[in-house]
Amino acid sequence: MENLVKKLEEQITFLQQEISQISSEVYSQQKEIENLKGEITNLNKKIEELNGEITSDIFKEDKKPPHY
Repeated sequence: MENLVKKLEEQITFLQQEISQISSEVYSQQKEIENLKGEITNLNKKIEELNGEITSDIFKEDKKPPHY
């Protein structure tokens, strides 16, 4: 019986260490996800700005010059 208790205690200790490690990994991944979301947001803003510039350039090119 004592051997069984010792074995269970060892398993519990191992599982606690594993849970702690997994928790740290999840925390790190969550931070990385937040950073990546921020980068995606910034890239989307830049794309929108570039699209706006392209659109305004197209409208400028479509207008007839003033001598017509």
